[in-house]
Amino acid sequence: MDFHGNNVHHIGYSHPRLIAALKTQLDELSFSPRRYTNRVAVDLARAMAELTGGALPKCLFAPSGSDAVEIALKLARGVTGRHRTVSFFGSFHGAGFGAAAVSGDAVFRDPRLGPLAPGALFVPPPYPYRSEYGSSDPDECARGCVSAIRTALGQAGDPAALIACPVRPSEYVPPAWFWKDVKEACREAGALLIFDEIPYGLGKTGRMFGFQHYGVEPDILVTGKALGGSVMPIACVSAREDLDLLGDLEIGHYTHEKNPLSAAAALATLGIIREEGLVDRAAGLGAAALQMAVELQGRHRLVGDVRGLGLVMGLELVSDPLTRAPALVETERVFQRALELGLSMKTTGSILALSPPLVITRQELERAFDVIDQCLAEVEARGSGRGDH
Repeated sequence: MDFHGNNVHHIGYSHPRLIAALKTQLDELSFSPRRYTNRVAVDLARAMAELTGGALPKCLFAPSGSDAVEIALKLARGVTGRHRTVSFFGSFHGAGFGAAAVSGDAVFRDPRLGPLAPGALFVPPPYPYRSEYGSSDPDECARGCVSAIRTALGQAGDPAALIACPVRPSEYVPPAWFWKDVKEACREAGALLIFDEIPYGLGKTGRMFGFQHYGVEPDILVTGKALGGSVMPIACVSAREDLDLLGDLEIGHYTHEKNPLSAAAALATLGIIREEGLVDRAAGLGAAALQMAVELQGRHRLVGDVRGLGLVMGLELVSDPLTRAPALVETERVFQRALELGLSMKTTGSILALSPPLVITRQELERAFDVIDQCLAEVEARGSGRGDH
């Protein structure tokens, strides 16, 4: 069972309806040069606009999420006349030099790679379990984060944008008021708000987009990964109509930006998500999964905290629940043992990050948590000298 999948597997792998759509598209039109448009790409553009209720009707497609993030950054720079950005420490927005520059994950900022694009400032995310804002209370932590964002926007002097994932459920799910306050801070500073929904958009959080939990809309939205149904790479930048000001600039210019196969995959994926009710399914199964995670916490001393939204969850493992010291070795052992038992997941530090596909059954979900339960028990027994694992 794949609870990682690079978050491309919302509809699973090789969904028969998706494969059929691609076979049909291969017979009709397999490639479209940039000079021309094509029907399937236009249909996809309309579908993406409809997903946001028409609030973000302008879009450009790109071959990858990293490329799309860089389009969004170019757009923000071009329309504001500014270049500085604010984002979160620990964030990931892509591996290209521009996208890596606004990513707060140190892995992608190794000095051996040389200088990245200038102008990026970072603040700690609203991550209450390991808060850098003086309180583990979710509201207090979030208020501290808003204050830090305001300060960073002011320090930037000429901020073009704030870019962030609205939720990273394995780490943070901000309070309901958080993004409204952040958007107001951006408005006051003259900065655009870019939401990166590449990993968790398209239903994974129990809403089509994570920002829809907060009653706030971004100025620019980036989607990708699951948009191609785990078969074709495609990403999309959606923006407000009044931001369509750079027609004389090549802020995209990708050979496969209107690839009809990728567009056909995306259209089929959106149809599957809609017609199979997968967004509501993620909300319902996600609530059940979070309860299973809470029950694991009650049984295992290693589990210090659980959080989640929809079908994205995080179990944070600690060696001491009082000090919250990260259980890094134990996390790796749980991860390796789970792989042996047929369950793949992601680890970030001492966090077990779980992201199953939207098509998972309740029985499969329960089986996965049984595997995690077994792995935790074996690792705990090994730590206390009561077993080999």
